[in-house]
Amino acid sequence: MFALDPHQDAARQELYALLGDLPDRRRPIRSEPVSREQRDKYVVEKLTLDLNGQQPVPAFLVLPRDKPAGRVPGVLYNHFHGGKYKQGKDELITGDSKYLQSPPYAELLAARGYVTLCIDHWLFGERSGRTESSLFKEMLWSGQVLWGMMVYDSIRALDYLASRSEVDGQRIATMGLSMGSTMAWWLAALDTRVKVTIDLCCLTDFHALIDAGGLDGHGIYYYVPRLLKHFTTSQINALIAPRPHLSLAGNLDKLTPPAGLDRIDEAMKKEYAARGAADAWKLHREDVGHQETPAMRAEIERFLDRWL
Repeated sequence: MFALDPHQDAARQELYALLGDLPDRRRPIRSEPVSREQRDKYVVEKLTLDLNGQQPVPAFLVLPRDKPAGRVPGVLYNHFHGGKYKQGKDELITGDSKYLQSPPYAELLAARGYVTLCIDHWLFGERSGRTESSLFKEMLWSGQVLWGMMVYDSIRALDYLASRSEVDGQRIATMGLSMGSTMAWWLAALDTRVKVTIDLCCLTDFHALIDAGGLDGHGIYYYVPRLLKHFTTSQINALIAPRPHLSLAGNLDKLTPPAGLDRIDEAMKKEYAARGAADAWKLHREDVGHQETPAMRAEIERFLDRWL
């Protein structure tokens, strides 16, 4: 795999500092098993994780039914928003007929021999029940940022995934659609343990979104105080280079204005080429909206097979 650039570390620290007052990264993670079920094509463990010391985090861990010998790649799967607050981590198991292709990613990733973890983020799944606005406001009063707390939980979920005896910590990917897409590239930018990044339908150039009048397309969770004084979308994604990164977008998706996709693609091509890794970046675009297509699914499978 590619060598990392230590000069990026200062930028990572700067980006992390924008995420508000976060819990101590050194606090121990506790895991409580809830259930274990053998299904036709995989095994699913339901867990309750203590990641942040403030609220229990329900999670699904999906393992291959016929586990290969030795440690296997791990995937941190990030669920989407879509206003489906009750769904959360269930997306990994059930899929979603509106936004995603079949089969659900639990099945697809298990068939490749990967171990996949998906958590319920703040406000979603078994953590739902409050409005997004009220939680954002309460956290803001306390010096916290809702997106920062979500990212923190993802980093600690990565800690847990890497700690599993089944997982090869040198081969971990992260992926997701929409909010899950944004989480994938933020997480990979901040944590170099992520070796492969796949984001679906939310590589949004912040300034292009403003120019297109699209700010209300994202929930309030998305907004980080003072972010634009420090980083563009391209600058955040440059922190992933030279690690393999596949982005997939619809040219008709209002959350990813085409002018912004052009800008990011140009910047990433230059960044990856400068690091001798031109083939490790790819932006796949189609004339569709906010959805995964069969062609996108095929690209994802090829990218995983090559890089993970």
